[in-house]
Order: sequence, then C-alpha cells, then structure tokens
Amino acid sequence: MKKLFGLLLFAGLILSLYAAPTNYTYNYDFWREQVASPDAYRVGAYILGDALGVGHFNDPQGLFIRDNRIYICDSGNNRIIRMVVRENGDHVVTDVVGSVMINGTASAFDYPMDIFENRNGDLYITDTRNNRILVLNHNWNFIHAIYKPDDESLEDFTDFLPSKLVVDFANRIFVQAMNVNKGLMEFDNRWEFSGYMGANRVSVNPADYLWKLISTQAQRERMDLFIPTEYSNVALDKDGFIYVTNATGQTDPVRRLNAMGQDILIRNGYVDPVGDLAVGNAGGIAGRSRFIDVVPFDNDSYACFDQTRGRVFMYDFQGNLLYAFGGRGNREGSFTQPVALDRMGYSLYALDSRVGALTRFDLTLYGALINRALNEYRAGRYESSAEVWEEVLKMNGNYDLAYIGIGRAALRQGDYQKAMRYYSLKHHREGYGKAFQLYRKQWTEENLWWILLLAGLAIFMPAAVRLSIKTIKEIKEA
Repeated sequence: MKKLFGLLLFAGLILSLYAAPTNYTYNYDFWREQVASPDAYRVGAYILGDALGVGHFNDPQGLFIRDNRIYICDSGNNRIIRMVVRENGDHVVTDVVGSVMINGTASAFDYPMDIFENRNGDLYITDTRNNRILVLNHNWNFIHAIYKPDDESLEDFTDFLPSKLVVDFANRIFVQAMNVNKGLMEFDNRWEFSGYMGANRVSVNPADYLWKLISTQAQRERMDLFIPTEYSNVALDKDGFIYVTNATGQTDPVRRLNAMGQDILIRNGYVDPVGDLAVGNAGGIAGRSRFIDVVPFDNDSYACFDQTRGRVFMYDFQGNLLYAFGGRGNREGSFTQPVALDRMGYSLYALDSRVGALTRFDLTLYGALINRALNEYRAGRYESSAEVWEEVLKMNGNYDLAYIGIGRAALRQGDYQKAMRYYSLKHHREGYGKAFQLYRKQWTEENLWWILLLAGLAIFMPAAVRLSIKTIKEIKEA
C-alpha cells in the first residue's frame, strides 16, 4: 500500500509540473510574507447558462448545494435553476422555476437572492423584492410565506428585504435582511419572528471617537454613526453552528456563532482569518479583503470568498491559513464579481454575478493530502496525521503548517521533544511553549527521585560535613 501511495504521489508531482496551474496559489509565513505553493485546487468545470440550455444567467446572487443538487438564484432573470450532478460529472438541469402557485394564482419571483434546502427537502427562498420568504416543498409547492414581522424593532425600516438565510436542524430560520444591522433575524419553526442573534461588534476608531467628543452638535450629526454593520452572508456547519461574513472590512470578516450569538471562531494562526495581509494598490485594486461568503467543511476547516480580489482563502479549525487561490480577471479560475461559494464534497463551486458563470474547483493531490492530514488529526489518529504531513512536505518544503501539524501530532502523542523541534522550526511560540511546559513536567516526574536525592544532599550535606569536621577535631584533641 505504501509503495502504491508513493507511486501515486510521484505521478501527482509529475502532473503538477506539466499541467498549467489554475492560478497563483500561496500562503503566508511567520514573517507575513507570501510564499508560493503547489495548486490545492484546479478548475474542473466552467458552467454557463447557455451551455445548460437555459439561457444566460443574469446577475445571479445565490448558490446552494445539497448532496448532488445545485441551486442557482438567477436573480436578474427572476428564476431559480435546479440541476443535478451525475456520476460522470455532467451537470443536468432538472427545474427552471420563476413563480409559485398560491391559492390557485401564479405568483412570480422578483429578484430571489438565496435558497436553502433543509434535511426534509423543503425549500426556503428569499424573494427579496417581493419582500417575503417563501417556504416550498421539494416539488416547489407552496407551504407558507413570511412577510415583514409586526415588531417595533422594525418600525424604522420601510421595506423587508431578506437577502440570505439558513435553516437549522430545528427548522429555525436565520435571515440576513438588507438595512438590518441588529444581527440575523430569527424565526422559529412556526415561522414566528423571535428576535435577533449575533449582532456585529461596533468598530470604533479612537481618533474619530475623541474628535466626536469635542465636536459641535452640527458636526456630530454630519459624522458617521458608531453603529453595527450588517452581515454579507450566512452558512450552517455540520454541528449546527452558524458562520457569518462581513464585507465592510470594519470588523471581523468571518465569525462562527453559537446558539447565544457569541463568536466562538478559533483564531490561533500567525494572524487572524482576515484574507490578504498585503492590501496595497495592485492592478487598480486596493484595500483589505472583504469576505462575501463562507463555506464550512466537515473537518471544521472553512473557505472564505474575497470580494475585493476574487480569491478563496481556506482556513483550518485553528484559524491557520491553509492556502489561497483565485483572483480578478476574465480567465477560468478568476472572477469579475464574486458573490457566492458552496461545496459538493471537497469540490468548490464559485459564482460570478457579472459574467454569469459557475466555476467548479476540484482538489489536486496536494490539496487532498492537506485535507487528509486534517481529517486524520481530527479523528485522533495523530501518528497517521504526522505521516501525511511528511508527504505534504515532500511536495512543498516551505509549508509551515506541515511542520506545525507534525508538531501538533507529536504533542498529542506525548513526544514533547519532537514537538518542540518542529514548532521551533516555524517559530510557533504558543505550541513550543506548551510542548516545553509538558516536557519539563514529564522530565521532572521521570527524574523525581534524583531531584529529591540531590535536594536531600544539598540540605543535609553541609550539616554532615560540619559534624564530621567537629568529630575529627575532638578526636585529635583527645
């Protein structure tokens, strides 16, 4: 088996040398410098509405995948496309729906922006310009419609404009609505509005705050208000936790919310999950990354879609950047207006609203090895995880996370000296400190008798020496 895996690895290396890369793939090292890496993903399919036989996609805004079913909210055409992916990889359209029958009357969609299929197969649609959320069964038959709740907290908003939503395992609906900055709107399983959860933290510039304190009333009214920003997208992971993104660039661009709306995203990487660290003007594009969507994986890694530069950033469960790829442009693998991201297994699907195209990215051997190493670690198979990270290092000797992954596995196995060695190679201070602390404790426990013996000698030896000298002196005097 090991020989077979070695042959496959060698074949993958040969292919990676001669196959044209999808795009520049890179990571950041300890010194916050970009480091090129092998491709983790390559374009597997480039899907246009014309090729599917449904006509050009016009300003599509929403994308959702369940099993082998793909839903595209073709917002500009006021319709939703459902297609299936066959075993041979072909994408086949099964439904093109632009309206729903309500009480015997066809009610047309008006700029639907998102769709979600729950575990029962029911469909939830944000029919944005119709100011409603539609609940349909799997055959597109009407079940219920949710309109603007009669709640005093919404009195300031003239229109109810739901844009993005998810439905949890208890059939509670969490909605991001335009112009609502109190967090996600929550509806219970009876479709009743029950409040807000997970409001964005307010980001305050200290200089602006001090200036506002000394400003006149008229000046303060002209200044920006210190108010929370609204989310740009929402996703649900396998454990029922909600991931949200914020495309303003003013606060954490991605968060993971528990049932109380508290952010529990782990941020133990060299830097927080914020996308690009270099934010200068290049090619007419400037500014920090602005995440427009997020996709969680079953191994608790997650991919974020950057609206600013059209890149996909993949992070592990500790917040370490695994790799980044993509970019702005008109070639396959690049985007002009990224809007949505989802996955089918480990394949990623990315939606470009301006071009009206859906791109499928498939894992390379390099990307598959990284996922396998993470999966082995999460399953508690630390020795196997370290072995896979060793294979990753054969493909990319500059990959910091492989060293850290080996150190992390060694730490779990109790080999603290090995963990310290690998952590120190990549300046992982937190990991090294933990390994050193445990190694010191282990060494102390293993050498306790020697320590006690030396301590006893240190305490009693001076007294014994003095007693001996005194005894010898008395004998001589006698």
